[in-house]
Amino acid sequence: MNSINKNQPENNHEDLMADKAVDKLKDLARGAKTCFFCTVPSSSNSKGTRPMTIQRVDDDGCFWFVSANDSHQDLDIRQNPDVKLYFQGSTHSDFLYVEGTATITEDKAIIKELWEPMFKVWFTEGENDPRISVIKITPTVGYYWDNKNGNAIAAIKMLMGVITGKTLDDSIEGDIIV
Repeated sequence: MNSINKNQPENNHEDLMADKAVDKLKDLARGAKTCFFCTVPSSSNSKGTRPMTIQRVDDDGCFWFVSANDSHQDLDIRQNPDVKLYFQGSTHSDFLYVEGTATITEDKAIIKELWEPMFKVWFTEGENDPRISVIKITPTVGYYWDNKNGNAIAAIKMLMGVITGKTLDDSIEGDIIV
């Protein structure tokens, strides 16, 4: 697929599957570190959207978050496990949208693996706090917007485009199929 911008001479669409899809998920999530984590609100107290920090993206492309079992996101997930994640890694690139299915665990081994000392701010009893839960998001579909050659090259191409009056966009986007 080519750009809808007829002045765009480069192909800027690439769908990613399997290992390439997982690598892109890891790369963009690592750059963003946080995302908007969206659930279907289970009550009027939940707005359905909150910022959350990603603890890990595993080799299957699953996202892991530390949560609280009495939080709105956990309550929402228990009612409906469908979630959406929105990432922004930088001002002009590293955008990612993921839809997936959430599962909640209170497995102590997983909590220990993901535990960070800063979590004690929310879980005052440490990694054995009875309120800690872990949310795993298994992606079903996604879409990304990025650049092909890094931010420096993208900036140079944009500047050259301004100077020459030509569209020299280094962007790339496509579906992510895990």
